[in-house]
Amino acid sequence: QAVITLSCLVMAMFMLTGAKVGDILGRRRAFVIGLVVYGIGSAVTAVSQTVVQLALGWSVLEGLGAAMVMPALAALIAGNFEGASRKAAYAVIGGVAGAGIAVGPILGGWLTTNLTWRLVFAGEVVIVIVLLLFAGALHEKLREGEKPRIDWLSAALSALGLSIVVLAVLQSSSWGWIDPRNPPFEVLGFSPVPFLVAAGLALLYWFASRQRDLEERDAGPLVRLSMLRNPVLGSGLQMFCAQNLILLGIFFTIPLYLQVVQGFDAFETGLRMLPVSVAMLITGGLGGRLSSRIAPRRIVRAGLLAVAVAVAMLLGTIDPQIDDTAFAVAMTVLGLGMGLVASQLGNVVQSAVGESERSEAGGLQYTAQQFGAALGTALIGAVLISGLINNFGEAINSNGAITDETKTEVGVRLEGDVSFVSATQIRDTAEAAGLDDAEADEVVGEYEDSQLQALKTALLVAGLIVLASLAGTRNLPREPFADEAAPA
Repeated sequence: QAVITLSCLVMAMFMLTGAKVGDILGRRRAFVIGLVVYGIGSAVTAVSQTVVQLALGWSVLEGLGAAMVMPALAALIAGNFEGASRKAAYAVIGGVAGAGIAVGPILGGWLTTNLTWRLVFAGEVVIVIVLLLFAGALHEKLREGEKPRIDWLSAALSALGLSIVVLAVLQSSSWGWIDPRNPPFEVLGFSPVPFLVAAGLALLYWFASRQRDLEERDAGPLVRLSMLRNPVLGSGLQMFCAQNLILLGIFFTIPLYLQVVQGFDAFETGLRMLPVSVAMLITGGLGGRLSSRIAPRRIVRAGLLAVAVAVAMLLGTIDPQIDDTAFAVAMTVLGLGMGLVASQLGNVVQSAVGESERSEAGGLQYTAQQFGAALGTALIGAVLISGLINNFGEAINSNGAITDETKTEVGVRLEGDVSFVSATQIRDTAEAAGLDDAEADEVVGEYEDSQLQALKTALLVAGLIVLASLAGTRNLPREPFADEAAPA
């Protein structure tokens, strides 16, 4: 978990700086260097023997490589494709990226269960080599004017501000938002999360003030914040954040239901999530064509409504015994909806800016996605754990078949570090505490009911976020993109 958190932090810290590196070195060169760094990180991870080596390869090197690759890729697509082909390229990239979130557990689960997890990262090395072989086919327009430079104070402020906010958000479900829940330290008796968020936001405010000052003096800001006054770009970035918030929030909840409640292994879980990947790939391929006839705003809104319908369907499938058919249909609808959303946003963002602003737009795009992913995981995770604690505590206290001694013990344990564990683990704990079979059955039954209710509450919150996200579509393009040239 710590290694995954560190990986998110590294990408968040250096995404804007990575975008500026693309402007300085050239986007294709930055793309190639980023791929090499990412490939080295994957190789180090594949052969790692300690947690430190794992963190160096997976979190640091892969994170730094991704921070260079992602903004450069977004800009290179805009420079290498025009009109219908650009729309198709962004649609496919969006669909593949989203589908990969669901495909990953299938491949990773199968390799981990049957062979070794190291092959996952060895496979990444192979993919990097293949991409490097074709990187020469990418074209890049020569940059005119003076070569930009990195303002290192801005880079430090953005890295520290974003990393502190993302760290606090990611750890909120473990440390608690307000009341401390076993954090590494407390501030005036409260969880450190709100104080870290405030500190990070203060640094980002300083960063924003410096960018405005540098831009006014034409002194080379890390990112021109005046771009955000572009309503189409602003709406696109909002939706990128919302897309990952929704997707990662739902994908935080569903695997817990499949693995913890239903008892499926990683491969079986991945198979049941496969309809999302297939549907996202299909709609990702069709999304580019649709935007020639239908306005992106309508497509994104239709996708969000489909996701809301999928959430409602999933709420009906969260039962002690899964209905595989109903679950597969709900996941398919989810994939169709998210595919429609993902297929439009890349082209919307890059088409809203000029050639000289593409790398910065790419950096902002992936920063928004990283923050959305962190917020989705943290928010839905906090709702899930809080719901489990409250539901289970109330159920135990209101159950007359459970002794006062057991109620007190459960209350004490719920005040500590609570995880979403299986009913089997609860039964083992109850038996180890000396409960007889009848009382253990009561405790386990209440826990199972509380699990399902907490999962449904988390999904319901995700559905409400989907509906709230419709407000962010207001400034998306209201007319279809012309095939002959996407607007710049």
